[in-house]
Amino acid sequence: MNALDSVAWPPAPITTERLVLRTPEPRDREAFIELYASAEVHTYLGGPRPRDELERELTGAPERWPGSFVVTLDGAMIGHVLLRRATQHHRPAAAGKVDLGYLFLPRAWGFGYATEACTAALDWCAEALPGEPVVLTTQTANTRSMRLAATLGFTEVERFHAWNAEQWLGRRR
Repeated sequence: MNALDSVAWPPAPITTERLVLRTPEPRDREAFIELYASAEVHTYLGGPRPRDELERELTGAPERWPGSFVVTLDGAMIGHVLLRRATQHHRPAAAGKVDLGYLFLPRAWGFGYATEACTAALDWCAEALPGEPVVLTTQTANTRSMRLAATLGFTEVERFHAWNAEQWLGRRR
């Protein structure tokens, strides 16, 4: 069962001041490969995946599932925002809650796009699943992600050690 099976999917594209959030399409394949193969993007996520492996695995359109939003600027993909149900392999404090994840291409960093896109996705989630708490996990060393979590209104639930680093778990109502 998918994380957000109870919501109507796909929704109409979400338009913000500068961005559009929509479901993945075949034209996003190259941007997804670039995103997953980027050493910069995966500094705090266990490292990038080999490009040739991604080329073989992502043969068509990226998977479309409830809560998966491609973020576009002027029609081009610059990131991916994902809302999914946290499972038991996550921290006990997160299990069963909606988990926010995001990845943006390095060329899109520093312009406020992540804040704008995540805010729009969280607003959509609040409307689709009223009252659902949302969690976010990031490495404490990832200062950009820590700042984004604070800007989005997440407050610390706990810190823990996993994947050879200190992790931060925040919650937003």
